[in-house]
Amino acid sequence: MRIVLGVSGGVAAYKAVLLLRLLREEGHRVRVVPTASALRFVGAPTWEALSGEPATDQVFEDVEHVPHVALGQGADLVVVAPATADLLSRAATGRADDLLTSTLLTARCPVVMAPAMHTEMWEHPATVANVATLRARGVHVIEPASGRLTGADTGPGRLPEPEDIARVALGIATGADVADPPPGGGPASAQDLAGLRVVVSAGGTREPIDPVRFIGNRSSGRQGVALARAARARGAHVTLVAANLDAQVLEDGAPTAHAGTVPAPGMEVVPVETTAQLREAVRAAAATADVVVMAAAVADFRPASAPDAKIKKVPGQGPAPIVLVENPDVLAELAHERLRADQVVVGFAAETGDGHGSVLDHGREKARRKGADLLVVNAVGDGRGFGVDVNDVTVVDGAGDVVATASGTKRDVADAVWDAVVTRTGAGSR
Repeated sequence: MRIVLGVSGGVAAYKAVLLLRLLREEGHRVRVVPTASALRFVGAPTWEALSGEPATDQVFEDVEHVPHVALGQGADLVVVAPATADLLSRAATGRADDLLTSTLLTARCPVVMAPAMHTEMWEHPATVANVATLRARGVHVIEPASGRLTGADTGPGRLPEPEDIARVALGIATGADVADPPPGGGPASAQDLAGLRVVVSAGGTREPIDPVRFIGNRSSGRQGVALARAARARGAHVTLVAANLDAQVLEDGAPTAHAGTVPAPGMEVVPVETTAQLREAVRAAAATADVVVMAAAVADFRPASAPDAKIKKVPGQGPAPIVLVENPDVLAELAHERLRADQVVVGFAAETGDGHGSVLDHGREKARRKGADLLVVNAVGDGRGFGVDVNDVTVVDGAGDVVATASGTKRDVADAVWDAVVTRTGAGSR
């Protein structure tokens, strides 16, 4: 799909960077058209690097291709996020004084606008009239979220989260029946996790062999981060225990590796490296959590000892054997101890089939042994599961019975897992 992403000049323009990432990850070609004010918040090099397309507000650049007409004519979808009060006003009155407003006049595809401004501006009669005018012309103006605004202000006028804008916009473009995100934010479905405290582990643990080497795995952390972001979008307060997240995951709007970083309201990040560190962080957060989701790939074994200096290669001598010891089974501990009454525990099982059974056979056996309420079983290896943007899972209960299946993007799978949590355990009614 050819998408024009318009960005007007508000501080929420930084969220449009994440929206661009999401649209590109879905495989769409995206041309960013910022206003001059938007370029004061996020520069053209950022838009161009992430989209692979030029980004300008000028109608006098690349004039031989007549961009002020061609962009709108050739688009399958136009999304404006954030849409400031000024942009809404100019669009409603048919102004064409820059590349974005010119594009809006020539577009014959669905146009979706996600407003962002202070509450007083959103509720002003002029803005109310402009929004009504745009909607009467067929423009889809999403209701803004309510929450923390610039400075200490709170109220309606907050830009909805990028995941929710993408979901609504793409649903409109494809003809799907997708509702706007609710006024309080979150996905169109409902904030069915509102008020819950959720812990999600993501990534893969690393066990040091010496100061420069480690035993690890191929997990990038994409699925765990998708689970954390989906839970936050559905209203939960989220603690993300992040084990060695892949650099690309960090660039795509996931948390940075700094303790206490808040990648989005209602989410806290705790970076860890080893299984012991992950266990400590998860247990600390789980003591007050309603739901714990162990999506991280946790090492089963660690070296019995790790020297303080690098192990040197001695010519003519083979390597000394590495003695491994078993790590604690963090998921089984949480499932059997239940650090909080009525706590829901969800595990992940990355499996490969072998001569003793299929992926699902191994997952079912693990579910019965671990004691978690739900276990998400996914096949890994040969380009599946780890390090890719899609996943294919089967969710089983503690008895090994299949309760759900899901495939698609990792955000799709994340929402399916949370649906199973809500349906199976009644988490959303707590």
